[in-house]
Amino acid sequence: MSATMGRDLRAAHAEVKAEIARTDGKTSLLLAFVGAVLAGAWSVGHDIALGWPARITGGAGMAVLLAAAGLLLRSVRPALGGHGFPLWATLTPDEITAAVSRDLAADIAGLSRLAVSKFSCLRRAVDLTLAGGALLVISALLTVGGAA
Repeated sequence: MSATMGRDLRAAHAEVKAEIARTDGKTSLLLAFVGAVLAGAWSVGHDIALGWPARITGGAGMAVLLAAAGLLLRSVRPALGGHGFPLWATLTPDEITAAVSRDLAADIAGLSRLAVSKFSCLRRAVDLTLAGGALLVISALLTVGGAA
């Protein structure tokens, strides 16, 4: 392997790892936001009298937000089989040296699949968060508008 190719592979490896870290950061922020919206909606909705249309749309919004939270938790769930330290914890020092020195391209491919999986979960969770928020807004409008 040439020095340029090795440098390019190391750069690609670092880029994929950085993308995983960025996705995990975005996921944690969105999870905190979804949790705050769920808590706030529950507090507000629990203390006021809601008509059935508002209850149905609000309940659907809460259910969709719970589904988004589930996707977010799935995205950040540790993957204990595969790449990095979980694998290394099972190896001897000689096996670690051999594992680190073998094909970096295979590691990049594996980490890239992990990154795409995390990103896909995050994207679906964002879509669900938007849908759940829209349902909660409709519920609030129904309540303010006095729909019975």
